[in-house]
Amino acid sequence: MKVKTILVSQPEPKIENSPYFDLQEKQKVKIDFRPFIHVEGVPSKEIRQQKVDLTSFTAIILTSRNAVDHFFRVAEEMRFKVPDSMKYFCQSEAVAYYLQKYVVYRKRKIYVGKRTFAELSPLIKKYKDETFLLPTTDKLKPEVPKILNELGINWKEAVFYKTVISDLSDLANVYYDILVFFSPSGIESLFHNFPDFKQNDTRIAVFGNTTIKAVEAKGLRVDISAPTPETPSMTMALKKYINDANKK
Repeated sequence: MKVKTILVSQPEPKIENSPYFDLQEKQKVKIDFRPFIHVEGVPSKEIRQQKVDLTSFTAIILTSRNAVDHFFRVAEEMRFKVPDSMKYFCQSEAVAYYLQKYVVYRKRKIYVGKRTFAELSPLIKKYKDETFLLPTTDKLKPEVPKILNELGINWKEAVFYKTVISDLSDLANVYYDILVFFSPSGIESLFHNFPDFKQNDTRIAVFGNTTIKAVEAKGLRVDISAPTPETPSMTMALKKYINDANKK
């Protein structure tokens, strides 16, 4: 079956040269973007109830841009002036780059991992005498606390923001040829909004093994998956599938 319409369960890219826009133009398909989940900040009052005293930490572990935003939001709400001596351990270059929104990069102690949390852990271990705060989501991957506990460091996890299911009721009677998912939370949102969802001819594209498992656990069929050696990105996987489907 040919592909004409795609719904990506993420916000629309803000960059003009996004590969999604290129895909839309070259493959002559319509691509809509709609976040199936969104992030909401936890009020500072609730964070105090988690027994978090920002003055007692000498280092912050930042796993995402959301973590950056909500750490500085909470610091402001608590009227905590982040000291220049604070050390920042960023999971990836993208997170470290985003940190520049809040701090003068060259004047701060910033340590950057490659991509995964496991790759950041040797840097954290080098500074095991610091007191670490991990501002995180309520959907933290279990491997993160496991790795930190194994390092034997002094650290505390605190939920600064939550992943919340978006209201998709306006899509009840809208059909797309392909639905694109990037996390198990996206699948959870689909069934929360549409408990009687039937896949029928809808193709499902997923990114990552945990998302594949979430799709299959709901009895759905995975038609397109990434990353693979041949298609390391979702847009490449979509392009390959569309090329094959629309030839017929």
